Amino acid sequence: MISLTDLVDSLGPGLLRMVEDGHGSQLDDSQVHDVVLAEPGEAAGQPGEIVLGVGVAGPADAVALLERADAAGADGVVLKAPLADDPAVVAAARSLRPALVELQPDTSWTHVVWLVRGAIDRAYAPLPGPVGAQDVHNDLYALADAAAEIADAPVTVEDARSRVLAYSGRQDSTDPARVSTIVGRRVPPQVIAHLRASGVFRRLAQSSDPVFVPESPDGMLPRLVVPVRAGGEWLGSIWVVARTPIPPGRVQRLTELASVLALHLLRLRAEAGVARRVSADQLRTALRDGTHVTAPAPPWRVVTLGTTDETEDIRQRLDLWEAITQRFGWHRPLLTDADGTLFAVLTARPPREDDPGSMPWLRHVLTRVRNHDATLYAAAGGPAHSRAELPRSRAEAAELDTLVASGSLTPGLVLLEDAWDAIIVERAKKAVRPGLLGGPLPALKAHDETHGTAFLPTLAAWLDHYGDPKGTAQALAIHPNTLRYRLRRMSEVAPVDLSSSRTRLALRLQLITLGRNGPVRE
Repeated sequence: MISLTDLVDSLGPGLLRMVEDGHGSQLDDSQVHDVVLAEPGEAAGQPGEIVLGVGVAGPADAVALLERADAAGADGVVLKAPLADDPAVVAAARSLRPALVELQPDTSWTHVVWLVRGAIDRAYAPLPGPVGAQDVHNDLYALADAAAEIADAPVTVEDARSRVLAYSGRQDSTDPARVSTIVGRRVPPQVIAHLRASGVFRRLAQSSDPVFVPESPDGMLPRLVVPVRAGGEWLGSIWVVARTPIPPGRVQRLTELASVLALHLLRLRAEAGVARRVSADQLRTALRDGTHVTAPAPPWRVVTLGTTDETEDIRQRLDLWEAITQRFGWHRPLLTDADGTLFAVLTARPPREDDPGSMPWLRHVLTRVRNHDATLYAAAGGPAHSRAELPRSRAEAAELDTLVASGSLTPGLVLLEDAWDAIIVERAKKAVRPGLLGGPLPALKAHDETHGTAFLPTLAAWLDHYGDPKGTAQALAIHPNTLRYRLRRMSEVAPVDLSSSRTRLALRLQLITLGRNGPVRE
């Protein structure tokens, strides 16, 4: 299922924009299941439906439609720009249940129905079944062949990240760069560097005009690149191998084809976005309740993906890690956010060590990305051998994440088996609570506060290096004789019996609650 907000986000600003959330999204967790046209004189939709304002001529008609949709319980009303931004329309929407959504003015209502229903169908389909997605991919290949016929040359269709979405036949008459692009499903790094240095991507992102790329010194043949845009947003490009100049009439036909291609790229992106949201919802439930999750065979590990950069919110963190997982080959990452933390479920026993989505793969990825951004880290709970153990692994990962964020553990890839003792101490610290129940610490603490002594840090260091006066003195950066003097004075203020292991443990936990935590773990 999918909410209206998620649906709008999935289709993106090139098509839809949320103007007012509406009271319905605040009162309940309503889910969208259909899109309908507004029929004159009839009820405008019903709960779970989006109403398209086809034929709405002015602000008065728009307000009337919003009121009819409100009376019928519809979830949202879609109006074309600039009508959706009219002050009277916006003011009316703020007091009504349906959300107000703006549609780009040059978009066909028929295309909206096709795109929205495709996204809704994807949301209600069981994962990972590609409902509709296969048809979209087939259409992309057909459009690539159509573009090749127009240009009389080989063609690839690529997204804005230079990933190959489809390609035409006749690729045997191209160059090594094109062969590498098709085989690897993305443009080779050296070719991207050349195109970026030539300003090609900058021009594609800023203009709808076709771009001619001259032949490069490394043997890459000339290219004609036609940007694919929707509502000003750059979605991708048509790349034509242009051994000879392409006549202006054919270039114009390729530009017209790009507008059709834009709709298919919007639908492909929307369905992929919906699939990610549905997968994230299912994964979130599995991590909380141990219910079904679509994932490779167990065992798994639940991992938090974090950053010590406190300026990044969870949305930015999710976008960043989605980009990282895609960049390193995990094309269907099991990612979700819960309680302000980003979680992933990885395979703990992969068929091959370098399999994307496995723990060895994550170690490799972190090594690479931390060379450029040392704030990134991951914390992995213990193995989960069944879905019922996922909540436990998630809780362990969250505990490790808290310790990394607080500075108690060093960022990087932190595994439960390498830091289990830190979790036990942290759990005990929470159980002890700040209040001192008794023993010698209250008197020692009061003496430190009154006379400026350092009995508490001395006792903490003595317990950490128990039986090693030299190590204790070094940790405190004092002479061993000074240490002996302090210990003697402490026993005069409050006698401390350190012969009992239980007493030593209790004292150390009390000191931890007072902030005497010892050095940061390596």
